[in-house]
Amino acid sequence: MAQRAVWLISHESGTPLCGIVKFSRRYPTVEKRAKVFNGASYVPVPEDGPFLKALLFELRLLDDEKDFLESRDSCSHINKTSIYGVPVGGEELWPVVAFLKNGMIYACVPLVEQTLSPRPPLISISGISQGFELLFGVQDFLSSGQKTDSELNTKLSQLSDLLLQTCPFGTLLDANLQNSLDSINFASVTHLQKQPAWKTGTYKGKPQVSISVTEKVNSMQYDKQEIADTWQVVGVVTCKCDLEGSMPNVTISLSLPTNGSPLQDILVHPCVTSLDSAILTSSSIDAMDDSAFSGPYKFPLTPPLESFNLCYYTSQVPVPPILGFYQVKEEEVQLKITVNLKLHESVKNSFEFCEAHIPFYNRGPITHVEYKASFGQLEVFREKSLLVWIIGQKFPKSMEISLSGTITFGAKNHEKQPFDQICIGGTAYLKLHFRILDYTLTGCYVDQHSVQVFASGKPKISTYRKLISSDYYIWNSKAPAPVTYGSLLLNLSLQDNF
Repeated sequence: MAQRAVWLISHESGTPLCGIVKFSRRYPTVEKRAKVFNGASYVPVPEDGPFLKALLFELRLLDDEKDFLESRDSCSHINKTSIYGVPVGGEELWPVVAFLKNGMIYACVPLVEQTLSPRPPLISISGISQGFELLFGVQDFLSSGQKTDSELNTKLSQLSDLLLQTCPFGTLLDANLQNSLDSINFASVTHLQKQPAWKTGTYKGKPQVSISVTEKVNSMQYDKQEIADTWQVVGVVTCKCDLEGSMPNVTISLSLPTNGSPLQDILVHPCVTSLDSAILTSSSIDAMDDSAFSGPYKFPLTPPLESFNLCYYTSQVPVPPILGFYQVKEEEVQLKITVNLKLHESVKNSFEFCEAHIPFYNRGPITHVEYKASFGQLEVFREKSLLVWIIGQKFPKSMEISLSGTITFGAKNHEKQPFDQICIGGTAYLKLHFRILDYTLTGCYVDQHSVQVFASGKPKISTYRKLISSDYYIWNSKAPAPVTYGSLLLNLSLQDNF
């Protein structure tokens, strides 16, 4: 349900055009949708001048239109619905909702989400009822308390801001324009601070600011001297600012501990109004040194209404959070596996969950498993040829755990068993899945007391942070490592993490 355009036309008999367009608003995004939905039957919304003349002609409000016209005045064209087809440039714009009340013509063009040939039943077009509701709401707003032309002009000047609030992008949210007027300080909107085009309304309610720092860690570990292990952190800061006023200002600061890893490759949201050049010039391509900018990272901004990603960043931490060793030996129809995992001492030993997924590609279903786990428990998905080592929420005090076992496979069934072009023979991997709340690998955090809010009321400020594994692979150390494939996975994960 949406409107393509809205008009208010003053009917003034005796003037050259018999009317004046007092207000008009078009919605280009809805017009693009109409072009797609209507297809070959699409008729564009005309300019104000041609539409004014065509509508007054259809409503028989032109002074020089006294003659009978079959296409308009015959008994078969008696209109009982206030919905018209308006001739424009040799075509007919339909449906047009229009009615005359107290010398003012209220008109709009609803969106029809289907082809117009043949014409669909009016009851199937939801935008028509919404159009009537919108026009009646505008009529009530203009007629309430109106006594003079100056008062009417004042209300007409307020319509643009009101529709921005009550009918953003052509979709009606609230037909009571008077209530919306009471909740908006028009003096500040029209004189002190102009409403930005990208902001469709203002927030009304209890002020609050929510900030979340989420880091995802990627790693490729081979346990080979000739191939270096790789890892990297990718972070995003997500914000939701529920603040009153059309242009509230907020300053959010990201901080690092003394031994924290500097943030690099920072990309910021367009709502950020200014930025220290040192923040933007820190790049992962450059070699790290002691002079690297390590914060605080300040972001002054004018927040949008919806939740948004304030910034993205990467960071080169000294070590991956979990170091792993994975070895696979093949013996006829059996595989012997050995897994060793060690949690780094600097990492918070409190997981929401931690699992190691061990898939076996290009083989038959698992028929038998014998294993020994120093910690956690093992789940076997036979048809999927998958082992899941559920480590749980904590590593033991030694920070080291191990798993060993022998897996027996049945006959291959290419239609049911998983296939992979890379994991052939001894080439295999283990993938870690974990999440740690209230922790980031870089140490990045937002101090509630450092958040500055320049808006009415004292907001409630909430901050969160978490670390999540993304593409965290440990490859079989006994097989040739797929370096190209591993590098490709890491690069793709950095692009698609968020």
